[in-house]
Amino acid sequence: MLRSQRLQPVLALEERKEQEALDRMGEARQQVDSHREQVENLENYQQEYRNQIRASQQGVVPVTRLQAWQAFIAQLDQVIAAQQQQLKQAEQQFEQRRREWQQAWERRRGMEKYIETCRQQEQREQDLREQKMADEAAGRAFARRQR
Repeated sequence: MLRSQRLQPVLALEERKEQEALDRMGEARQQVDSHREQVENLENYQQEYRNQIRASQQGVVPVTRLQAWQAFIAQLDQVIAAQQQQLKQAEQQFEQRRREWQQAWERRRGMEKYIETCRQQEQREQDLREQKMADEAAGRAFARRQR
């Protein structure tokens, strides 16, 4: 069996590893998108809530109500900060997965190039064998004609 043929299972393994890395990268991308959407939703909600507070402050507002509003906005700030931290971690995870996929892609691509080099070498060797056989046949034919 030729070397290029013996290497096909190795290439299949590298292709599978690359696909698995790509899948993990896709999952990490979905996590980033999900966390980013949650942050945006929370920020939008907080802005709407602030707008409602401003609108309701046209008249006299009890101090307790203002304190409750401020406490709620502070809680939203904390939730948003926590969600932003989760987003940051998800982005770091995505970057790690992207690097892993890049490495898997490079290994698979390297294996493909190596197999192609082997095929070219095998073809050159086959061409040389055929040329040698043709030269020997021509030499025998020439020798027979000389007799």
